Amino acid sequence: MTLPGERVVVRAPAKINLALRVGALEDDGYHDVVSVYQAVSVFEEVSATLPRDGVSGVTVSVRGTGAASTPLDSSNLAVRAALLLAERAGVPADVALSIRKTAPVAGGMGGGSADAAAALLACDLLWGTGATREELVEMGAELGADVPFALVGGTALGLGRGDRLTPVLGRGEFHWVLALADEGLSTPAVYRERDRLVAAGAPAEALDPDVPAPLAQALRAGDAAALGPALVNDLQAAACSLRPSLQRVLDLGRDHDALGGLVSGSGPTVAVLVRDRSAALELAVALTASGLASDVRRVTGPVHGARQVDPVPTSPFHPSNTPPTGPIDTIR
Repeated sequence: MTLPGERVVVRAPAKINLALRVGALEDDGYHDVVSVYQAVSVFEEVSATLPRDGVSGVTVSVRGTGAASTPLDSSNLAVRAALLLAERAGVPADVALSIRKTAPVAGGMGGGSADAAAALLACDLLWGTGATREELVEMGAELGADVPFALVGGTALGLGRGDRLTPVLGRGEFHWVLALADEGLSTPAVYRERDRLVAAGAPAEALDPDVPAPLAQALRAGDAAALGPALVNDLQAAACSLRPSLQRVLDLGRDHDALGGLVSGSGPTVAVLVRDRSAALELAVALTASGLASDVRRVTGPVHGARQVDPVPTSPFHPSNTPPTGPIDTIR
């Protein structure tokens, strides 16, 4: 039985899109997509603690990357995840959530979705609801298209809105350099720009509900050199139209012998594929010096999905126990 003050810590990965093909605008205002996700070594961490002293409801605090712009009410995906699980399991929605963010907000890497995935698993373990991974994935799909993948991790094909997942066979480790922007891009705005470009005559291919063959072959072989030319994103032209500096990042990567690169999802994060750690360091230095990115990360993929990690020591002098920034909201 979980006692007041006990906590569970879960980490879930951010993602990049190795392929993102976008279908026509549907009557419901959405686009069907075919996406190939890869989880990379950028992790969001959610601590779920059972409140003490009769406190009820969901409280949330945030620290780290983009904490100041992360909502602290029921629009926060992690809060919505806790409330949804409590409703489905028939348990009181009493939990203190503490989120440590490392993924950019509105950066096309699914950081908010990783928060939701981590919160689902953390609250399931804290409350002892006994939800299966399949049930958590189903709930995740109700919260957002990228949430199921943050639970599963690895490399996967996503259909529909991107939430119907099939694992993609692959081998090896891939090295990426991420160029982050200091301002996010609105996903709806990027899709609207995509629709405008298509209406103006930009090519729009019919969706093939499978992993593009060159991409699948490169992943199976663990061949980074073959993977680079196979990267594709139908939203890239729209994102670069709205934020021309993204194309300059891609050009710089090409000038430094990158194997390939693309805007991740709806942007503005740019993911550049390189041969190894040495090449990643060289490109990261060049990107930092260029001033084209507010932050540069060297990461690898694929990595695992959401999983529990050991809580940090409870001593108040431990550096990981510094108070989170920002206010704490209570949602009942």
